[in-house]
Amino acid sequence: METKLNSGAIFKNSKKTTEKQPDYQGTVNVNGKEMQISLWLKESKKGTKYFSAAFQEPFKRDNQVITKPDTFGIAVDNNFRIDSKDDFLF
Repeated sequence: METKLNSGAIFKNSKKTTEKQPDYQGTVNVNGKEMQISLWLKESKKGTKYFSAAFQEPFKRDNQVITKPDTFGIAVDNNFRIDSKDDFLF
């Protein structure tokens, strides 16, 4: 699936079995580069809920997109938007 420039789709991870696995996953296009995104719903010591995000570069093997195991975190600014039918806890 091709994602439009500087947009993407994120879905609830229905296969999550451990806390280390992300709560949400998806594919985004950042400045023309296709990326996999993983989000974890976290809570600060003061009780503020937020998302922790990690982006991964997909790579192709045998005509399939496979996600690399190495990830890197990235800060998400206040313009970050999620369009979802799921109700969030906050």
